[in-house]
Amino acid sequence: MRTILAFGNPVYDEIRTPRVATPGRVLSGCSTNACLALSRLGHQAELVGRVGADFQLQFVTDMERFGVRAWMEPASQTGGFRLIYDQRGDRTLDVLGLADPITHVPSAITEADLIVIGPILQETPLGLWQAIRAQTHAPIFLDPQGMLRRIAADGRIEHYVPADFAEVASWCRVIKANEVEAHVLTGIDPRRDVAAAARALRALGCTIAIVTLAEAGSFIDDGQRQLLIPAYPTDARDPTGAGDTYMAGFIHAYLENPDDLYRAGCMGAAVASLWIEDTGPEVALPLAEVLRRWEWLVARRRDEASG
Repeated sequence: MRTILAFGNPVYDEIRTPRVATPGRVLSGCSTNACLALSRLGHQAELVGRVGADFQLQFVTDMERFGVRAWMEPASQTGGFRLIYDQRGDRTLDVLGLADPITHVPSAITEADLIVIGPILQETPLGLWQAIRAQTHAPIFLDPQGMLRRIAADGRIEHYVPADFAEVASWCRVIKANEVEAHVLTGIDPRRDVAAAARALRALGCTIAIVTLAEAGSFIDDGQRQLLIPAYPTDARDPTGAGDTYMAGFIHAYLENPDDLYRAGCMGAAVASLWIEDTGPEVALPLAEVLRRWEWLVARRRDEASG
């Protein structure tokens, strides 16, 4: 069992897809979903963030129920979005609540084997990054989604690149971006040239760049290898958290064998495929099924190579 410390505010979201709708607001968030998945994969997952009094009691109950240790500062309110997906899978985000930036780095960081930074909306400022860097040599894995979001004049989320992104990118072992985020960061559309987008993402300073492409799979570039990872064919009911749990699966396999990035990518795809078949934090991740899907994906590469 490894210890993963994740920085990012939890959120309570309303989610509507063409097939499901949550009954009110449910626990979610980039780092939160990664912790939920990592805990179910057998790791000690610990979450650092801020939560308001409006959801404090529910959050404590949820963390106890899901086996995640939480290091929370109080916030003026709990973060959250209303996510509405169309038939294509595109979504709009309306802000329901905005928690304050994280300022606390727990002493537990010295025991962490790996750090995840996965903000949801501007809660990981440069000062926090500097404090993390000063207190640990553990590898940092970044999901940049919340760093690239800001609230537009109409109250909805728009994307941009913060001025300090290149600095923090150079501190990361891995940056995992979806196709929208990769496009924002590099100016290259991954659907047109994913290899170029991943190469440009890695050129920002990280060691390993990952670009996820939903049903088209994912692409990994470490400067020596460029790997196209297939997606596991699945019946997606709610894509929320797919990238977050891909990161969890990737980390799970990477910690076992950091040299086999293909297998790590396949583990990410396997975990994400299970997550999107349901909605909300109750999603089951039975290890036997995770491993079956992982082995199926890995075998595809062998089959293609032999064919």
